[in-house]
Amino acid sequence: MSEVQWNRLTAAELRDLAARDAVVLLPVGATEQHGPHLPTGVDDFLAAEVCRRAAELASEHTGVVVTPSVPTGLSEHHMAFGGTISLSLPTLHALLRDICRSVIRAGFSRILIVNGHGGNMTALNALTTELTAELATPIAFASYFGAGREVIRASLQTQDGLMHACEGETSMMMAAHPGLIRAEHLAEAHGPRITLPAESTDPLYMAVSFDRITASGVAGDARVATPEKGETMLAGCAKALADIVVRDPWAK
Repeated sequence: MSEVQWNRLTAAELRDLAARDAVVLLPVGATEQHGPHLPTGVDDFLAAEVCRRAAELASEHTGVVVTPSVPTGLSEHHMAFGGTISLSLPTLHALLRDICRSVIRAGFSRILIVNGHGGNMTALNALTTELTAELATPIAFASYFGAGREVIRASLQTQDGLMHACEGETSMMMAAHPGLIRAEHLAEAHGPRITLPAESTDPLYMAVSFDRITASGVAGDARVATPEKGETMLAGCAKALADIVVRDPWAK
């Protein structure tokens, strides 16, 4: 299997991929509290993992490469818990603009931003439009858990989609990074069910600190998480993302 990670390739190898009009996946996550049982890098780790797997699948059909992930996003709502690093919207915009500009200057023209954090969704929809205009290049955007919505729904016992530090995220971390799970705290890892703001049908939106929603920092129930569920979801999300790449939305 050929290497797909940008920072593990040489400049000459990347020039060859650019000459083949390879697709570039740009994972964007977050660094924020994830309850008592998970590390703060969950959204970053999972976005990068799904991108790597997707690139390996898609590379059988087209050139594809994964940039180093952006480990911080919009996490103001988690600041009250500590352990969180958040960007402002202008900073995220500038950071993505410079990364995408660099990718384009390296000779690539097909870029897919892949999100791993619910709090980034609305902003990245808007920023994708801004970046496409600013860089005169058709930037695309997907959340990995949106691409894999069906397999996530089918895999979970207690919820229909990802929440936060929940059955879904905990299961995927058990599959991808089992050494980072604080198993002694799993019994505490539960909280109310939520809907991601970007997927809510409520006509009103207000910014709410996450500590007003859940004292544990968890939304959902991680106590029923298993690595088997996690592997099923990671594989399914990667397949769905790879299908998007192979379908080539930039050609439309």
